[in-house]
Amino acid sequence: MIRVALIQLDVNDTETPRERVERVGALVEGLVDVDLAVLPELWHVGAFDLDAARDNAESMDGAVVTRMRAAAARAGIWLHAGSFAELAGGHRYNTSVVLDPSGDVVATYRKQHLFGWEDGEPSVMTAGDALVVLPTPLGATGLATCYDLRFPELFRRLVDSGAETFLMASGWPMPRIDHWSVLARARAIENQAWVVACNTAGTHAGVLMGGRSVVVDPRGAVVAEAGQDEEILYADVDPGAAAEWRRAFPVLADRRL
Repeated sequence: MIRVALIQLDVNDTETPRERVERVGALVEGLVDVDLAVLPELWHVGAFDLDAARDNAESMDGAVVTRMRAAAARAGIWLHAGSFAELAGGHRYNTSVVLDPSGDVVATYRKQHLFGWEDGEPSVMTAGDALVVLPTPLGATGLATCYDLRFPELFRRLVDSGAETFLMASGWPMPRIDHWSVLARARAIENQAWVVACNTAGTHAGVLMGGRSVVVDPRGAVVAEAGQDEEILYADVDPGAAAEWRRAFPVLADRRL
């Protein structure tokens, strides 16, 4: 069994990005008996504060990734460091970063589905176009970010690339939190895969976040679910459960493309 920790952060307007980065680094370093931890989407600035995302965009060797690399290495754990506003080649991306226990960057994923139409994320960010599946202690692991959850085609493509677990960083708001819960279970059920999804708590830019980070097993059962406030949600994940359920109930073999 692999012990995971979902760090559901309170992202608010009173804490500066620099203060939050340091606080989160200390939280990661304080984890005990954890194999892999996950952070939310754009937690350094808040997923709905587009001005802050624009102003605080930085490169992969900037303060956010550098501090998270140090934290992962000091804790000796795998860390999905959530996503940050990446500045590269004159573009900004909503980029997730996965670190190994040495603090090395082993994968990055640029969010493909940008939320908010013309006046939202697309006004600041450029969409990514690459699938990411990598080996982690959870097995073959596909990456997704927040709004991606509404697009089942992406998850099917991840499964076709070998994924048995989906890791997701999110900034999902309270008004649509029921959608979050239903869709997380749906992506697990239809793909016979683990869903490990870390959301944001608190209020920033006038938007109340939904919390309810969740771990769903390949049969669609909720293994662990957070409340609305900041907390660290722990769960035990069996990396072999997806393959076992796919053998016992081989629904994916009946697909008609």
